[in-house]
Amino acid sequence: MAEVEQKKKRTFRKFTYCGVDLEQLLDMSYEHARQRWRLNWGLRRKQRSLLKRLRKAKKAVLPMEKPEVVKTHLRDMIILPEMVGSMVGVYNGKTFNQVEVMPEMISHYLGSPEVDIRGGAVLHQEQNYSKILDSLNLAE
Repeated sequence: MAEVEQKKKRTFRKFTYCGVDLEQLLDMSYEHARQRWRLNWGLRRKQRSLLKRLRKAKKAVLPMEKPEVVKTHLRDMIILPEMVGSMVGVYNGKTFNQVEVMPEMISHYLGSPEVDIRGGAVLHQEQNYSKILDSLNLAE
């Protein structure tokens, strides 16, 4: 009855993207990408230079440290597997917001986790219009 229960060591969840490990993702070509139609046109010059700067920032640090933040205005850049672990400062129209690229973000856009300068909601003149209607109802 006095069985000693051995505590199990916690193992970290291994990331897979559509059943493929992260190491295998790095070796794959763009032909297997979900957003193949966009990548087949090729990367623009600014996007290629961003990838180049991200690679340079990752090489400059030790393996377990975070790289330096690379600032960019490219909110429409698709997050590629080689960008995982990088720190990107994405411009939202007012400031550069820091984004750490995680494996779960692959095939999304750099600007998708960000909120733009307007914050999403457009108010126009709704508030003033409702005040005018209230004053008309009181006058009757």
